[in-house]
Amino acid sequence: MARLRFDSDEELDKVSASARFAVQVRKTVARIPWGRVISYGDIALAIGAPRNARRVGWVLNALPSDNNLPCHRVVNRDGYLSGGWKWGHPDVMKNLLLDENVPFKGEYTVDIEKCRWFPEEEDDLTSADKMDDFDLISSREGD
Repeated sequence: MARLRFDSDEELDKVSASARFAVQVRKTVARIPWGRVISYGDIALAIGAPRNARRVGWVLNALPSDNNLPCHRVVNRDGYLSGGWKWGHPDVMKNLLLDENVPFKGEYTVDIEKCRWFPEEEDDLTSADKMDDFDLISSREGD
């Protein structure tokens, strides 16, 4: 399957609604911060397609395994690792999240209220909040 990549919104406007939806899902997933999770429904809502949570899941399920997106950070509305079998077993997804210090309240259920990410949170950040920790460290090396 060929990967769709668009360098401008004008190029994106030329593709089908289905392909546009898939691109928006991938762009949103790419922005999920380390140690945070988001639900399929929250992604659908963020891209302007409420009630399309299953469609978000279908897009993620269709991705090749080497997609380099943090898909392990997408859970169902209750925090359950519903996509866990994509990695062969939910334990793989769980361990990826545990490595990021994501809190769990059940064997395969994250405590979504403690680590849920909303894409609009990013819009409220100042430029200092958006600075990468490594950028901060490297800016101080000359001191």
